[in-house]
Amino acid sequence: MVVVLMIAEKPSLAQSIAKILSRGRMKSRKGIAKPCHVHEYNDTFHGQPAQFRVTSVCGHVYSLDFQSQYNNWNAVDPVDLFDAEVRRKDANPDQNIYKFLKQEGQGIDYLVLWLDCDREGENICFEVIDIVRPVMKTVRGDQNILRAKFSAITDKDIFRAMETLVTPNKNEALSVDARQELDLRIGCAFTRFQTRFFQGKYGDLDSSLISYGPCQTPTLGFCVERHDKIKSFEPEKYWKIDVKVRHNNSTFALQWDRVRIFDKNVASMFYEDVKAVTRTKVTKITTHQKSRSKPIALNTVEMLRKASSGLNMGPHHAMAIAERLYIQGYISYPRTETTNYPQNFDFREVLGKLSPHEDLSDHVKLLQKNGITKPKKGQDAGDHPPITPMKVAGKAELSGESWRLYDYIVRHFLATIMEDCRFTQTTCTAEIGKEAFTCNGIIVTSPGFLNVMNWMQQDDSQNLPNLNRGATLEIVDVKLSEHQTSPPDYLTESELITLMEKHGIGTDASIPVHINNICERNYVKITGARRLQPTQLGIVLIHGYHKIDSDLALPTMRADVEKQLNLIAMGKADFKAVVKYATDIFRNKFCYFKDSVSNMDQLFEVSFTPLAETGKPFCRCGSCSRYMKLVNAKPSRLYCQTCNQTYNLPQNGTIKLYKELKCPIDNFELVLFAANTGTSKPIPLCPACYTKSPYPEMSKIMTCNHCLHPTCPHSMIQNRIIDCQVCNQGIIVLDAPSAPKWRMTCNRCKFFVPLLPNASKVCVKEDDICECKTSLITIEFKVSEGLNTTPVDASPFPDGKKSRSGCLKCDDVFIKLIKMESVIEEQLSKGIPKPSNPGSHGKSSRGRGHGRKGGRGRGRGRGRGR
Repeated sequence: MVVVLMIAEKPSLAQSIAKILSRGRMKSRKGIAKPCHVHEYNDTFHGQPAQFRVTSVCGHVYSLDFQSQYNNWNAVDPVDLFDAEVRRKDANPDQNIYKFLKQEGQGIDYLVLWLDCDREGENICFEVIDIVRPVMKTVRGDQNILRAKFSAITDKDIFRAMETLVTPNKNEALSVDARQELDLRIGCAFTRFQTRFFQGKYGDLDSSLISYGPCQTPTLGFCVERHDKIKSFEPEKYWKIDVKVRHNNSTFALQWDRVRIFDKNVASMFYEDVKAVTRTKVTKITTHQKSRSKPIALNTVEMLRKASSGLNMGPHHAMAIAERLYIQGYISYPRTETTNYPQNFDFREVLGKLSPHEDLSDHVKLLQKNGITKPKKGQDAGDHPPITPMKVAGKAELSGESWRLYDYIVRHFLATIMEDCRFTQTTCTAEIGKEAFTCNGIIVTSPGFLNVMNWMQQDDSQNLPNLNRGATLEIVDVKLSEHQTSPPDYLTESELITLMEKHGIGTDASIPVHINNICERNYVKITGARRLQPTQLGIVLIHGYHKIDSDLALPTMRADVEKQLNLIAMGKADFKAVVKYATDIFRNKFCYFKDSVSNMDQLFEVSFTPLAETGKPFCRCGSCSRYMKLVNAKPSRLYCQTCNQTYNLPQNGTIKLYKELKCPIDNFELVLFAANTGTSKPIPLCPACYTKSPYPEMSKIMTCNHCLHPTCPHSMIQNRIIDCQVCNQGIIVLDAPSAPKWRMTCNRCKFFVPLLPNASKVCVKEDDICECKTSLITIEFKVSEGLNTTPVDASPFPDGKKSRSGCLKCDDVFIKLIKMESVIEEQLSKGIPKPSNPGSHGKSSRGRGHGRKGGRGRGRGRGRGR
């Protein structure tokens, strides 16, 4: 029996595919990767009995980064990043995806890849192949590594994909590799330089990063370009003649053929001529049969446009909902540029599935009875079919935004196979004095697709009364109205998406990400009707780029790079040549930008406040003993005006002084940081050590619970208890700031162990290590004498002893009171998520079982009470 391992892109997708292919007969088990289950069943594959294992990754297995020596912002010149070596690293180390794939791929005969059928999915295919291929039983070229191509999670599509497996496309994967490498090099070089330069000078930028991106920045450029047009717009007055007439008790307005006049004297002359007339006759009536075209098939860009303008959903959010609908099997694959249905598309099958629709069943049944109208011809981009509904859903199954987006997709699909809207347009012409006036009326003769896209239906106010040539019209009102031209409004998300598509900025999948980025970076803010208004920071950045090098803000360069990437995907360009070509161009531009940054700085000077004038005195500097200012605007930091030096702080939390205690390394006052999570305990840190670690073997950011100082009472060396058995990377240390609710915490993950509450003192005994490699601790209570003893004051130790020293794992009293092993087992069963803590460094270089000064530990951990 051969073993076939099948990998999908998400756990829910793997479950759906397994359920379809096994016809519901699969058995599921947990894998070592926390989010991923393995679904197993038996069947045949290529005519042989086979055991199938269906599981998944969670998006990309790898991410791209520089070698560790290039991650120190203070030590590395950003220009070096254009030539620095890059490496792949585990994208989600907490999920154990790499080990999981190795384990499940051990000894398999076939690998079938069910990743999303776009370039990103193709790239993930080769990430999986690189991990699994070395542990497969036999590798016969491309014969036993196969790719499934599908566009919907339906029985028909999944079985067809299984019967028509193909070879993974290396060229498409390489085009993604090229994009990732270019975005990393270009983005990091510009972002590091800008962030350090401007955040070191100004205190109210209110942005954690002053970032640059080859797609992000031109996207912002479109928004600022519209802002500039609005601000530079000069309104101009004009005048119109408004006429109302009556016919058979029906009053309606006539439109002046000249529309408007910008000279008031001329407009007044015409007005006086018209005002003198009290009656007129219809001189001409023309009637035309017209039609309003139905939409073409739906692609990603159009879906995002309509979601923003019609459903009030941001593109990023709309894309997430569409992906969820796809995984649940309600719609086809939502990432596609194609607007043309395939020749073999089965419209009747889809209509059959939609016939029970609670709102549209009558329209669906009419299409089934009378037949469909041929869809408009769109563009075939060669990727996926247009976005279509794949099964019916009701409001009970899908609620809120999911239902609204699904409902739009269903209505759009039905509209594409219905008739055009047909209407009769009547134009009535009348002369008042020597001036011609007209009015138009529309009567819908066949609503066609507007029956399902009812929000586009004709306004009744456009109907005209029955008029014939020569009919008399009584003039009831004539006005000369004054108006002025108005500026364009800020770009809507829908309009921005159109511009990005037109200029080749991003792909159908990445467009929502770029728009979301400029919002999150505080470059634009979303106002009413989902319009994008640039902030002062966004405006100054784009104006600054134009002062130095307009190419950095214009879409032309990125569009050229996208063309090169497309050539890689088609096998017409070399990966290394394209990367080198683009890297060389941007390196030269970066060097010029760096030399000319003073031109941009002139704009920052008049828009933002210098660091020296922001913040409030907070704690003392270790170098000059003067008070440093705490700058609360993003990113939070400390600034010493005397030394003209900025010190980093952790973000998204509160900073407090820590008892005016000082760091023994640099004499800086310690501060306490508490994250805004509601459950986090304060962590002590030295601003100078946090900004730049004093220990070369450790990364640049360091909190006190990672410090290797041998005598500081807050350092890891002084407070180490045991290696963390939950994450296997950190060290459990005594959390001194947690008093009087004492506890031990891991300096890497979120694991903690509560100690005895209300103890007056808890400390780790210096150089005392139990044989089990656990540091001994001492816990003391202040016990009141005589009758005043309260339950809170009472010592929990035997015979009311005030203090006890021992090993938390070996001492019987501590085992009973603290239950450390049971807490560890409970946390292991739940799984402790690791925070994205930039100060995490894992275990120290000191070996297990060694004392704080390198000596061998002593004692067996037996408790000693006093």
